Amino acid sequence: MSETRRILRGRTLVPLLALTLTLPPADSATSLAATPPGASGGGSTSSVATARAELPRPTGPFAVGRDTLHLVDESRRDPWVPSAGARELMVSAYYPALHGSGRPARYMTEKEAQLLLESGHMAGKVSAAAYSGARTFARTDAHPLQGRFPLVLLSPGFTAPRATLTHLAEDLASRGYVVATVDHAYEAAGAAFPGGRTLTCAACRTLAAPGALKTVTTGRADDLSYVIDRLTGPEATWRYSRLVAPARIGAGGHSVGGAAALATMTSDRRVRAGLNMDGTFHTPAAGLAGRPFLMLGTRDKHSAGGRDESWDRTWRELDGWKRWLTVEGSGHFTFTDAPVLLEQLGAALPDAPLSGERSQRLTRAYVGAFFDQELRGIPEPLLEGPDPADPEVAFERP
Repeated sequence: MSETRRILRGRTLVPLLALTLTLPPADSATSLAATPPGASGGGSTSSVATARAELPRPTGPFAVGRDTLHLVDESRRDPWVPSAGARELMVSAYYPALHGSGRPARYMTEKEAQLLLESGHMAGKVSAAAYSGARTFARTDAHPLQGRFPLVLLSPGFTAPRATLTHLAEDLASRGYVVATVDHAYEAAGAAFPGGRTLTCAACRTLAAPGALKTVTTGRADDLSYVIDRLTGPEATWRYSRLVAPARIGAGGHSVGGAAALATMTSDRRVRAGLNMDGTFHTPAAGLAGRPFLMLGTRDKHSAGGRDESWDRTWRELDGWKRWLTVEGSGHFTFTDAPVLLEQLGAALPDAPLSGERSQRLTRAYVGAFFDQELRGIPEPLLEGPDPADPEVAFERP
């Protein structure tokens, strides 16, 4: 059966007849604009990079399966397009799988890649066909392993699609996690939903309003709690919900997705650990009751006492185990797939000299160590202080 054959509507599972997988744009406040190495930032290039790109191979022992789910929360109306009716989400559920089963999962469609490149001012610099054809390691309809595994929810940056967190999701799944990456309706520059619909960023029209990103953050917290409902417990409707250990749930994200992870923890005690990758916080860290949190960001913006005051404020409010790490040479998209794929296709993030290879290794190492420690109880020396092997990583306010 196809990976995209299902809709989850409330408690009902019905056939999904038409769906194209989603993956467009970048983050609202920060462009994903790229410049070919050695070139200036202005103008367009005369050639378009078309080399074959691939995500890094997962580091864990397990193969990775992927299901795609359409979730409809009938209890809520969409906040950005009320006339659309109930709140909709798209979820990629990654899970440990048996080797040799399933079929290769596609990264994104060419149309979705074109939307991503246009939103990042990269059309004409990188081929949409090459970007959309990037190799992944997840496989659709792969047979799941037996057992119960921690669940990690991952929410992307504002205007970014869930697929921008694919290399991290695949790596965690290969190490024995169920990982749910989430597209929030009308918050990506373009996201494919059932019925041939491509939902654009209606929420972007509200950014000038006071508190707009706080509204995004709290809405996403409701979204993530709903995903937990559908993947665990008596209301679970995912066919592989038996894989999830409901007492071991974490949440994380990039940019506003990281802010949403904290907001989810404050409203949903099922989430035992949280992660923010380079996102400004928009809600207080109230009511965590000692639950752990990792802040992982760029050295330029997110050093202690730096330009983003929300990190200093949140650090003071966190009342459990906590770490504040920054990475030298990183940019806002360092913690996503962007530097890995763009570098292979002859482009680079202009604000992030750190290589794609180094970017993905550091992201996977520190995020994986955090969730291993907090959801599996495995002590992680990597989180106890600076490692000479990772000179780019600084421990802020130890």
